[in-house]
Parts: sequence; structure tokens; C-alpha cells
Amino acid sequence: MANIDLNADLGEGDACDDELLQIVSSCNVACGGHAGDAESMALTVRSAIANGVAVGAHPGYPDRAGFGRESGFMTGDALYESLTEQVTELADIAAHLGARLAHVKPHGALYNDAVRDPALADIIARVTAEVPGEPAFVGMANTELEFAASRHGLMFVAEAFVDRAYEADGTLVPRSEPGAVHEDLNVATTQAVRLAEDGEVTARNGETVRVRADTLCIHGDTPGAAEKARAVRDVLESHGVDIRAHTLR
Repeated sequence: MANIDLNADLGEGDACDDELLQIVSSCNVACGGHAGDAESMALTVRSAIANGVAVGAHPGYPDRAGFGRESGFMTGDALYESLTEQVTELADIAAHLGARLAHVKPHGALYNDAVRDPALADIIARVTAEVPGEPAFVGMANTELEFAASRHGLMFVAEAFVDRAYEADGTLVPRSEPGAVHEDLNVATTQAVRLAEDGEVTARNGETVRVRADTLCIHGDTPGAAEKARAVRDVLESHGVDIRAHTLR
């Protein structure tokens, strides 16, 4: 039987977080960079624990005004210090509530920049390696994120996206372009099954692209996110795919 983790980015002020936490197996909690604060972190972690969902950190560029979506916002020591502060705060809150930090997944523009930038990827991996409990590093396979995880001896969890369109080179279509997010539920569920069973997607130019996936992401900030997540989980399970956190794989 195939198995896959299903994750969502939470703690960003969206109304459907509690509903999503009844569906996904892992969550990525905004930890004060692009969104979130101590109160929202604690609320999200408590709900995750109640639902048996693995807790991960979702640090981003410290750009709350732009929601962490400005490419190249920060680098070097300043970025390292900001990410360390973000991840450490969430790890401390999780520990106080009885959970360990299972993984770190960068947010937004930081994620997209680090896919191609080894220096940025190395900063995120270094921060992850310094967190107690040996959290995994979540990112896109065969990119600088995975290479950095290897350099720092981190468990790497390859991520793919059920509700995002892909380019022929395996990268995501930029959100600024039409069709970057799959609004059609059938398209998202079909893509989820292909990723989980076959490790492939159809790029927007029609080519078949190989995409390794240990975890599938559904964005919590898109319209109908909870409905889409439930449909994806139901379809995967109807195909015999077991939904389980990457910590249990």
C-alpha cells in the first residue's frame, strides 16, 4: 500500500485552520516572520496535538507587510538570526505544550528563492540542524533545499503540491501568472493521486514531469481549502493510499 503525508500551512490568520487540522497529517505553523505570533502559534499547536497532527515550523522572510512574498528580501547573518528566532520560539512553545518540532519548511518567497540559491538553502538547513530534536527539512526534491539538507545531515522530506501548476522543469508556475493555482477540484484530486501513486504530474505545457513526493501540500490560504483538502484525502484513501505523518513513514 502506498502512503503519503498531507500537510498544510497554518497559523496565518485563516478561518479554516481547525477544520484543516482534522484532515491533514502534518502542519507548518507560521512563526512570526511573514505571519503569526505567540498566541496564534500556541492555538495552532494545541489544535494539532488534539488532532494527532505533526507540528512543523514555517519560517519566512520577516516581511509581514508583504506576507513573505518579496523575493530576495533578506540574506546572510540577518536572515539566519531572524529564522533562528522564529523557529526557536515555535519549538519552545511546542515543547511547553508537549509536542516536538517534527520539521521545518520555509515559507513563500524564501522557499522559492532557496530552491535555486545554495547560500539561502544552507542558512535554512543550518537553522534546522541547530533545533533540538532533529527535525526534518521539508522542500522540493532535487533542488538546493535537498542538497543543503544532505550537507547538514538532515532527514529530507520531499514535497509536492496538489493545488499548484508545474513547469516542465519541475518547478512551480509563479503565483503571479494565470493558472498557477488549481481552482478545479477534479484537477487537484487527480494530481494528488498521480503524485502519490506514480510520482508524476502534467506540466502546463502538457509534458509529463517526474516529481518525488513524501508529502503533499494543500495551501490553507486558498478559497475552499478545507473542502479541497477533504476531497484530496478521500480520493487518496479510495485509491488505497494511507495518509500518515512523515514522522511515521
